[in-house]
Amino acid sequence: MSQIEAIFTEKAPKPLPQFSQAIKYNGIVYCSGSIGLDPATWKVVEGTVRDRTRQALKNLSAVLEEAGSSFRNVVKMNIFLTTMDSFAAMNEAYDEFFTWDSKPCRTCVAVYQLPFGTDVEIECTAFVNN
Repeated sequence: MSQIEAIFTEKAPKPLPQFSQAIKYNGIVYCSGSIGLDPATWKVVEGTVRDRTRQALKNLSAVLEEAGSSFRNVVKMNIFLTTMDSFAAMNEAYDEFFTWDSKPCRTCVAVYQLPFGTDVEIECTAFVNN
């Protein structure tokens, strides 16, 4: 029987006490939402939504790596934006990380607000490397 394993890495922002950075179960990694927090300062990175998307994706990449996975194994991404006016800029940063043809399934949702006053949050589900 598979065990539930909480994933933690210092290379991504420490999670709040209410959740884990990710949970690994039965060969699947379920990542909590990541925002553009700098893990060293615990502050939202300055700049544009593109900069915060990059940081959120760097954070997710570190969590996936700690879990024995990677962006190549992501099957589903959920992206939350506070305005769809940011959609194109977010996609520019996203495309820097997902450069291959078989991209993950993805949903992008406009929301009223996000933690720490940020404008983008990203979560994903991936399988573990064999």
